Amino acid sequence: MKLDTKEFENRMKKTIEVYKDNLSTIRAGRANTAVISKVTVDYYGVATAITQMAEVKVTDPKTLTIQPWDASTVKAIEKAILASDVGITPVNDGKVLRLTFPQLTEERRKELKKSIAKLAEEAKVAIRNIRRDANDKSKAMKKNGEMTEDEQKASDKTMQDMTDKFIKEIETITAAKEKEIMEI
Repeated sequence: MKLDTKEFENRMKKTIEVYKDNLSTIRAGRANTAVISKVTVDYYGVATAITQMAEVKVTDPKTLTIQPWDASTVKAIEKAILASDVGITPVNDGKVLRLTFPQLTEERRKELKKSIAKLAEEAKVAIRNIRRDANDKSKAMKKNGEMTEDEQKASDKTMQDMTDKFIKEIETITAAKEKEIMEI
């Protein structure tokens, strides 16, 4: 009996999706609604995403506008953005908040590159941990007599090939994001 690798492959795909989602929140000098996607506001005692309580749109390549549906929440949204790690001070005109994205400095680009490298390494570690889980499962199956040694080696090789494929995908995504940051 061979190890069912589908579960592990799905976990690796999920890791890639989480990595892409984390990368989308990195501010790269262009206005991008994903930058505030994880910022929450205390709205009547409930942590609510800004995107659920306001219209968020990119009005030009450097400006993001946030227009709350309830005008009384403008101050709360402004506070939440200031308290977050977005790094941009919103301009409040009473009804709409504007975030103007500054041009990236060389120093900031290097910091962003380090952040991307850190996220990439975390994703790679997660992929390797999934491989380890699969290999542990195949060892247990061999020990319990559910698979032969050859089947275990074949399962381990399959998992290694899958791991290599997903790590290469992470490296490709990372290179594209770094290129995007250095070109802006």
